[in-house]
Amino acid sequence: MGGLVVALIADTPKVMADGNWRVGVILDDKATDEQAEKLQGVFSGQLGGPMALLAPLIGEHLGLERLPIDVREEGLSHSMRIGDAVDFDIEDVVPFGVETGEPVRVVGMFHPAGSEFRVAEAKRTNISAFGIEYEGKSALSAPRFSWAA
Repeated sequence: MGGLVVALIADTPKVMADGNWRVGVILDDKATDEQAEKLQGVFSGQLGGPMALLAPLIGEHLGLERLPIDVREEGLSHSMRIGDAVDFDIEDVVPFGVETGEPVRVVGMFHPAGSEFRVAEAKRTNISAFGIEYEGKSALSAPRFSWAA
């Protein structure tokens, strides 16, 4: 599965622990049918892993779509375009006076994507997928991300 990109689109209540999430999965259109089937199992939680832990919070699965996905990473800038459904560009925040250029980090938090994130500013965030419409201002980026089920 290495080299494929998968996006989980989630609509959650303000207090995420309240559950009743609505989620859809967008899979890189380069995936074979076999890879799509396996990834559907991972992202539905059927094969274990982080999504199995989140399964009790999900009230509605909105499906899986295959779209072209373009991810770009350049220093502190991160962008992703998924067909016409998702378009975002974020930049990690480096505090004034930090000569190392290291961005602000949030560490030690519980999150299925990892325990360390960088605080970022959304330069552009537009999501229109699975009936979920979103435009945002704040963001987080993850320096490392790897899942297994």
